[in-house]
Amino acid sequence: MSWLTQVQFDAQGLIPAIAQDWQSGKVLMVAWMNATALEHTVQSRKATYWSRSRQKLWHKGEESGHEQIVHDIRMDCDADVILLSVEQKGGIACHTGRESCFYQQLQEGPDGPQWHAVDPVLKDPTKIYR
Repeated sequence: MSWLTQVQFDAQGLIPAIAQDWQSGKVLMVAWMNATALEHTVQSRKATYWSRSRQKLWHKGEESGHEQIVHDIRMDCDADVILLSVEQKGGIACHTGRESCFYQQLQEGPDGPQWHAVDPVLKDPTKIYR
């Protein structure tokens, strides 16, 4: 049995992929992969995802230069989630110019819980993307 046939893609042929910093363990982002993206990632050792909005392969860093070098690839016990241990080039994974896409924290406020951006913008996104 091929390693790829063991992956449980959803009805759209996709699987969620979590990118985690290979040294700190910090979750950087979550994206989607189809079989082609996963195969390309395995072969190149650079993260490639499937863009649901653009309906095409997305080579992380193709515009920003902030590519992800893959150190380890794991699959969960149900075979329906991929975990990538990556070296994030440039230290920025998020299109907002932050280290991680998970920069909003739910905090209690006078009117109840509210989301707050708690991580700094490391680089202005207008200077990253063309």
